[in-house]
Amino acid sequence: MSAGLQVQVSAARMLTPIVREFTLAPCRGNLPGFSPGSHVQVHLPIGERNLRNAYSLTSDPANNDHYRIAVRLQERSRGGSRYLHDRVKVGDTLTISAPANLFALHSTGQLHILIAGGIGITPFMAYIQTLEQRQANFELHYLYRPSLTDAYLEQLRARLGSRLHGYETSKDFDPKAIFSNRPLGSHVYTCGPQSLLSAVEEQAKALGWPASRLHCEAFSAPQPGQPFELELTRSGRRLQVGADQSLLEALEDAGVPVPNLCRGGVCGHCVTRHLGGEIEHRDNFLSAAEQAEFLMPCVSRGYGPCVALDL
Repeated sequence: MSAGLQVQVSAARMLTPIVREFTLAPCRGNLPGFSPGSHVQVHLPIGERNLRNAYSLTSDPANNDHYRIAVRLQERSRGGSRYLHDRVKVGDTLTISAPANLFALHSTGQLHILIAGGIGITPFMAYIQTLEQRQANFELHYLYRPSLTDAYLEQLRARLGSRLHGYETSKDFDPKAIFSNRPLGSHVYTCGPQSLLSAVEEQAKALGWPASRLHCEAFSAPQPGQPFELELTRSGRRLQVGADQSLLEALEDAGVPVPNLCRGGVCGHCVTRHLGGEIEHRDNFLSAAEQAEFLMPCVSRGYGPCVALDL
């Protein structure tokens, strides 16, 4: 990865008790342009580790004099979100990557149906600004917990009016209704926890919705599992992966470089060949046939005592 972009925190505010927004200004010149759905990786020097956490850009893609991100404090944070909530202040300098987009808006859609769960609202903040500028037809379905994961809710109510559909519990949300009586060429975009993505994907499949018009991005903290041992067959090294640690984090902590981008199991940059052990695949990228040979260390884990990787 390149040295990155130097930015200064020009503003910070709490949107909810667990969601903090940061405005990032360039230290020199203008920032690179980006498209709606893009994210940046924020480099976080925590102890001897250098974490790189990915956050969606919520600011207007038409304006490149600043970026905005919103960070949810994760209950099992190993330092990333906790560091940004507790230690980063206005005036601090951060290093970020150039924007990358794995969740792009499709310009040809007749209707854009946006479905957000909690902090999954963040990429849609940029979507909405672009869709309004294009005078495109869209609606937003927002699942949230009141006064906790309802970032930007009042702003969206004032801005969108009847185009906003809010749900205080997942029980109020009916995925089947999302796909009913939609014009040909409609696109559905879902961002949020895996449970929401699965519910939408299952309903789309049951109704025969074309896969090319269904777009998903998972926004959830890696789920813990049992600790296991990792064998690197090329180097002969053995590493321990903790219960609350991802396989990718264990490799990074040990100084083993693995290309990565999304850190959420959707982009495929970190795909690695596995050579032994039982694997719990948690990605949304590999096919069943590919999972027999490869895994994505940003989200996948071992079932048994040891997993061997071609590293």
